[in-house]
Parts: sequence; structure tokens; C-alpha cells
Amino acid sequence: MKNQHLKKIAHTLRGLAIDAVEAANSGHPGMPLGMADVAAVLWSEFLQHNPSNPAWANRDRFVLSAGHGSMLLYGLLHLYGYDLPLEELRRFRQWGSRTAGHPEYGHAPGIETTTGPLGQGIANAVGMAWAEKHLAARFNKGPYRVVDHYTYVIASDGDLQEGISHEACSFAGHHRLSKLIVLYDDNSISIDGHTDLSFSENVLKRFTAYGWSAYRVNGHDYDAIRAAITLARASDKPTIIACRTLIGYGSPNKAGTEEVHGAPLGKEEALLTKKKLGLPADKPFYISEEVLQLTRKAAQEGQKAERHWQEVWEKYRAKYPALAAEYEACWRLDVPAEALALPPFPAGKMATRIASGKVLDAIATRIPALVGGSADLTPSNKTFAKGQTVSSPKNPAGNYIHYGVREHAMAALMNGMALHGGILPYGGTFFVFTDYMRPSMRLAALMGLRVIYVLTHDSIGLGEDGPTHQPIEHLASLRAMPNLSLIRPMDANETVVAWKMALRRTEGPTALILTRQNLPVYDRVALGMADATGAERGAYVLVEDAQFQAILIASGSEVEIALEARKLLNAKGIGVRVISMPSMDMFEKQGDSYRQQLLPDRCPWRVAVEAGASFGWHKYVGPKGIVVGLDHFGASAPYEALYQHFGLTAERVAKEAEILLTQ
Repeated sequence: MKNQHLKKIAHTLRGLAIDAVEAANSGHPGMPLGMADVAAVLWSEFLQHNPSNPAWANRDRFVLSAGHGSMLLYGLLHLYGYDLPLEELRRFRQWGSRTAGHPEYGHAPGIETTTGPLGQGIANAVGMAWAEKHLAARFNKGPYRVVDHYTYVIASDGDLQEGISHEACSFAGHHRLSKLIVLYDDNSISIDGHTDLSFSENVLKRFTAYGWSAYRVNGHDYDAIRAAITLARASDKPTIIACRTLIGYGSPNKAGTEEVHGAPLGKEEALLTKKKLGLPADKPFYISEEVLQLTRKAAQEGQKAERHWQEVWEKYRAKYPALAAEYEACWRLDVPAEALALPPFPAGKMATRIASGKVLDAIATRIPALVGGSADLTPSNKTFAKGQTVSSPKNPAGNYIHYGVREHAMAALMNGMALHGGILPYGGTFFVFTDYMRPSMRLAALMGLRVIYVLTHDSIGLGEDGPTHQPIEHLASLRAMPNLSLIRPMDANETVVAWKMALRRTEGPTALILTRQNLPVYDRVALGMADATGAERGAYVLVEDAQFQAILIASGSEVEIALEARKLLNAKGIGVRVISMPSMDMFEKQGDSYRQQLLPDRCPWRVAVEAGASFGWHKYVGPKGIVVGLDHFGASAPYEALYQHFGLTAERVAKEAEILLTQ
């Protein structure tokens, strides 16, 4: 495309951003004004996409990691023919609009991921690029390249300052994700002022050290931008292009200053800026017919590209029918029923992390899209299943990832894989390290992504590693997160059910909370206990006496304590109901009648026991009940001593129940 045409597109994008931010009286005009030239080159000349089919599997992915500059993305989506009417741009940041303050996945077609928390988008993009390389290695045959696309990112200084970008980009360099191209908005301005207040590293040398290609260009020079992207596409490494731009480009009085980062230009400055850009001051949200024809014509190239891909796909499917069927199963995220047809574990003793590993051994090769990994804790998490192979630069088809000690990046990369499609990811670490993962877990929940976390060493039960590794508040904290399902199974057979629940869940992420220490695997039939499938409802009556007077509720390893407490109470003639509650969020989804059935008003004498913070349990024990928990940090000692010392014992639970019954 001719440079003068690109300039008109870029100025139109700038005008849309100015007007939308002014209309909303809030927003971030600086980045859209600064990066419009780069975006115009990318979208007009390189990006392979089809606005009439935003879900086309082989489209290039475009991630606006600098999500505060959302109006740049919304302007691009509208100009290039996505179903985002101009009226939606006029309603920027308003209730019910599809143009939220930061891009939100699912709100409008063409938004590949939710961005805004800086660093997340670029890390998601690394996951997308890994998914592309993995699927290409699995399915491409000879001339039939059914998986062949790029992942482009616009990132800011803030993205590169966040720690997660270091983790993710180091991973990208190691795996030689050559189809990942980052366009870095190198404008030297942040909210506080010039970036030299806090940021003086040589960014390109940093990325070169990661194993990336790195270039610097004038971000307002169309020929330089074009040449750099062309070089990046030819590289055998991921590439960062530092685009030196002027934040707030076109603004006579605010360009190049922090003033233009996150506030409207103001009416007078907006008019002056439009005049300088050659845009009509009296026509808000102005788009010339010439610009619209240029952008829509560019979009038509994507339609041609998809038609060509479809022709290749039909030939591929005819020649490789089994591979084609597997490819389609990956994109459907199929979980075959036979994959989950698992026999129960026999009576004995087993840690739930061990049980989880055995479940994975049985199912990993039966689910085409399943990809596992761990943040350098594979032997402890038991996440590497029989039949899996390790992903590496030499074996990108491998379906097990060694993430290294990069918990935050692992969680964000899994989000990117899930967003890309064709991948059903799970990743393991110690439960306590969700402190590092939480921002990415929150975004997975917000976007409703199918991601599974295998979180082991779930309490003081891990013992001697001490309080730095013993999660206390983590159950309560993550239970508070909307749309994240937590399942803490009591034994190996509940662990089987937990995996089935996680794999079948389609509306959001699931966390499996698993023990290091061995737990009893009960012969449920012999002991008159309910089948473990009751866990699917979040809570169920495990065992009860005909005339129960007290209810004991527990999750995970503490169900054993509740069962032992029942024996002590039975010895004193006190009838007891024991409830296993592996998942509060699933229990909350049951109807009122079921919840009342488990926790009837007629029996207010209830004791809950869990080796974690008591917060959140009081709604189940009620005003006459008590929670036996742990509202302080743990200690370094064998776990048996810790449970005894901190009062997490059957004797304590039984005593508390007796006290309740005498009140």
C-alpha cells in the first residue's frame, strides 16, 4: 500500500481515538496517537485475518498488550470490517457497550484476549505462539501447512517493565518461537513522567540475551516499519521491534508528555490536533470513503487467504484423514467418554497428588488437545504422564512443557494456549505459589477459559518445608474469585471425580488442590459410605447415623479427621453426619433444596474443619456452629506434629461438637 494511503488510515485512527476519549471524558489517547502508523502498516500489509470469520483457526493473532490504548484496537476493528459498528465507538467506556475501557475477550469480534494489566497480553501472546508451533509440528505434512500463522503484539514500556514479561519472553527465546513479533511502543513516557525515572536498561540487548532478534525503527516511518516486520517474519527467532514513537502524536501542546497518556486532550487541544492531522474539526468520528475502501480492500485479502487455506485443508483431509480427525478433535477440545472411564482405587493409602498422577497416566494420551506442564516441580506435582513427550526447540510437537521456575508466566501462557485454540492446558506447582499466578488466574476466570491448575502440597500437611511453603489463606482467597472452580478432594477416588469435573468444565478454569501426604482410600461399600461421585455436586453426605445430632463438614485431608471424630462421638452415644465438601463453588450452584437437605435447619450444631483459614466456612456452620481452622502461619516440622500442635485433631473436633450440643 502506498505510504500516503497508510498515512490517511493512521490519521483516521487517531481521529477516532481523540473523539471517543473526548466523548467518554476518559481514556488513553496517547498510545493510539503514537502507534497508529505502526498499526496501519501491520493491518494493511501483513496481518492475515478475515473479519467476516474472526474465528478462522489459521488467522494471525493480534494482541494489544498495551490495553489502555484500546481505542486503537477498536478503530482498527471497525475500519477493517469487523462487526463493531461506529455507534459502539461513540459509546466508548459506557454501560453496555462493546468498547470497554480495556479490551475484553468476547465483547467484540477480533479481540483475542483481555488486556490491561500490563505484561499479561505479551505473555498470552507467547502462549499463542507456542500453540501455533506445537500444532504445526503435529499436523503439517509436506506442502500442506494447515497451521501457519503469526502472533503480533503491540507492547508498551509498562509491559516490558512488568516481571511477567521477563519470564514469558525468556521462555519464548528458549523455544525459538519465530512467529512471535512484538512491536514495542518505545515512547519513553509513563504515567509518572519520563521512563528514565525508573527504567534505564537496554531493552534490545535484554531481548537479544533471551535469544530474540531485535531491531529499532522510527515508528512514524512507513518504509522502516515495513522493512523491520519483513525481517522479523524471515527470522528463526522471536523478534522485538522497538518503534520510537511520539506519544500523543499530532497534539501541538501535549505530544511527548505524560499529560496525554491517560486523559482526554480537552476540547481545544482536540480541535488543534485534528487541524494538524488534516481532519475536519466539525465531523466527529470522521472516516473518509477513501480510507474505508482502502481498509476494507485490505481485509478482503484475508478472505482470499482463508479460501486458499480451505482448499489446502480439503486436500489435507483427503490425504491424511486420521490426522485431520485428530486436528478437528483438538479444536473441539474433545474429552472422549472412554478417556474418563476409570476404575476406582482400591482401599489403602495414597496422597491425592499421587492419585492425580495416576489419573493423568490413564487419560493423557486419550485426549488429543491435552497439554501438560509444571513450573520446575514435575516430580513433586506428578504432572508428567505416561505417553507424554517433552516440548523443546527440537521437539515442538511434545505435549509436556517444562516452564522453569516461572509460575506467573506459566499461568499466562496457558491462557494464551487456551485462547489460541486447539489446546486444553494444565499446569502444576505448589499451591502456595498461586501467589505468583493469581493475576493470570483471575484473567482466566474473567475470560472463562478452559485451563486446569494442578496445585499440590496444599496445607501444613507438607510438613518440614515450613511456613514459606505452607498455604494458609490461599483456599479462602481463591474461593473468593468469581468463576474459578476449586476442588480439594478427600482421597484418591474423589481425585478421579475432580479430574472429570475439571475436564468437563467449559465455562472457566479449575484448580485441583492436592495433598503431599498420604490419605486413606476407604472401602466405601464396606464402611457404608457414599460413592465418590457425590463430589460432583460440591458437597455430599459421606456417611451418617440414623439419628444424627451434629454435622461435621470438611474438605481434603481433614475429612479423615471428621470421620475419626465421628467415631469418638459415636462412642458417647452422639449421632453424626459427615459431609465431604471438596468444592464450595460447585455446592453453591446446587439448588436450595439440596443445600437444605445437606445442612438442615433442624441441626444447627455443626463443626467445619480445614487446615487453612477459617474465613468462608461460617456460612455453612451457621451462628451455632464453629470452625476448626488455621488462622495463623504454620511451622517447620513433621506434619503429624503440626496437626497435633495446632489442634487439627479428631479429639478437638469431637470436643467442639460436644460443647455445641451442651449449649
